[in-house]
Amino acid sequence: MTDYLTLLVGMGLATYLPRWIPLHYLSRRSLPDWFVQWLELIPAAILSALLLPVLVLGEAPRHIDFMRPELWVALPTFAFAWWTRSLGGTVVVGMLLFWLSEKVDPIWFAWLR
Repeated sequence: MTDYLTLLVGMGLATYLPRWIPLHYLSRRSLPDWFVQWLELIPAAILSALLLPVLVLGEAPRHIDFMRPELWVALPTFAFAWWTRSLGGTVVVGMLLFWLSEKVDPIWFAWLR
């Protein structure tokens, strides 16, 4: 039982300390404006790095496939999110478009290949 408790406390410290230390020391200092602007770009960079391979890469072996339904659903969903700034609306539009993309016969788009 003490092994599990030690493991639990160690895991808690391993996740808490790396978040708390920079927050504790940087909260008392003002950061340069260029650094704050750079930090604001990190979430968008991480999101694009996670989404792009899912949207344009086919199954193994990996190859670029611009006819993936995920890509064609994501484009109008991104546009809706950009113009409305509504998270709930974006989720609903994305789910609706993805559902509709399953109903479309792929032969309709054979002329694009």
